[in-house]
Amino acid sequence: MTTPPTSLPPAPPRLKLLSFNIQVGLHTAQYRHYLTRAWRHALPGRDPHGALDDIAALIRDHDFVAIQEADAGSLRTGFVDQMAYLAAAAGFPRHGLAITRNLKPFARHALGYLSRWPVQVIAEHALPGPIRGRGALQLALELPGGLRPLEIFVTHLSLGRQTQRRQLDYLVAQTSRDRPSVIVGDLNAEPALLRAHPALQAAGFWLPERTPATFPSWAPTRSIDHILLSPQIELHRLDTLAQARSDHLPLAAEISIRPT
Repeated sequence: MTTPPTSLPPAPPRLKLLSFNIQVGLHTAQYRHYLTRAWRHALPGRDPHGALDDIAALIRDHDFVAIQEADAGSLRTGFVDQMAYLAAAAGFPRHGLAITRNLKPFARHALGYLSRWPVQVIAEHALPGPIRGRGALQLALELPGGLRPLEIFVTHLSLGRQTQRRQLDYLVAQTSRDRPSVIVGDLNAEPALLRAHPALQAAGFWLPERTPATFPSWAPTRSIDHILLSPQIELHRLDTLAQARSDHLPLAAEISIRPT
């Protein structure tokens, strides 16, 4: 008597996730550009759409894109809402943003997201710190196959180490321990500092052993853009994409939810 073959459960769907600090689409290729092109942070350039078209071509193959240093429409971008423009140019059906520092009419700093799957905005968080303007966007991403929603925190942390610790403590306190979660963005922190952070350790957030360098984009030596993963998430790929617009490289990952 032969034993009938057992059918394996379908593999969980994979999510192509991208994090990108777009620096408002400014072209930075060396340190002196921070001085010689500083005026672009307040005044528009000749081609406000060209950079966004390049970014749209780069990101369109992903399922969810977390954007930092976008502009919600101000003088410096020719009053272009960069998230709306990228969504249309790259063919994303869903997008949104959270303004973190409103200096209108000159600048409207924002975090943003682009998604091919249904997504719900849970909250916009103002992160603790001595200077206002750092925030996080909390989302619930609906996954195919009846899986639990993925909790996503899109953020851009401060430069100071003490303030970063407070901001990470705050973010971890907002996460749901029974839900797959990611904290994604420009964290301005090297992997060793994140791995040693007590709140992240206690919640089980982890980084892969190899974290690619993302800054500066023209000669990357520092790994400061990250995707922190909760224990329920499996990582299949993590690398950077080449680009010539921002001072950061985009960080691309492919993840799935571990079977329970």
